[in-house]
Amino acid sequence: MKKLFLIIGAPGSGKTTDAELIAQKNDNITHYSTGDMLRAEVASGSELGLEIEGYITKGLIVPISIAITTITNAIKSAPTDVVILDGYPRSIEQMDALEDFLKSDSSIILSNIIEVKVSEETARDRVLGRARGADDNTEVFNNRMSVYTEPLHEIQAFYTHKNCLEVISGEGTIEEIVLEMNTFIQDRI
Repeated sequence: MKKLFLIIGAPGSGKTTDAELIAQKNDNITHYSTGDMLRAEVASGSELGLEIEGYITKGLIVPISIAITTITNAIKSAPTDVVILDGYPRSIEQMDALEDFLKSDSSIILSNIIEVKVSEETARDRVLGRARGADDNTEVFNNRMSVYTEPLHEIQAFYTHKNCLEVISGEGTIEEIVLEMNTFIQDRI
């Protein structure tokens, strides 16, 4: 059985970096980034990758059927029993699709969802400062931020009701954030 930890946060919140560092510190944890999985498919040049690229370059959410298949296959084939997935869910539809999947497949259980909370100013400075791809510019950032914040309250309410939402500040140093997140995850493994 796989234990799943979801990490959400605004673009530039540090969620991917935090999760990568936790996985590096713990050989019993595998980290997947939804964005990295989708970008890898784009880089492959496949037909699916070209379709995904059309969404990513506009800062839009990749359709649920593509995302849930990619994600659940990766979790099931993970080399460890503990998986951290960052960047998911980003919409109510994605949240519901994951819930439906978890109800129908007992091989994966959702342990917790962690929200890395940062101000919009911090997120903007980080994203525009890294400029790692075509999706890192002001117009796309603004769209990505809007896409992230629009369903956020409902996602927070859903996971709060399930008593599995943990909010961690992403405004500190990487070391402080990773320590807090790692401690939280270790307490729940």
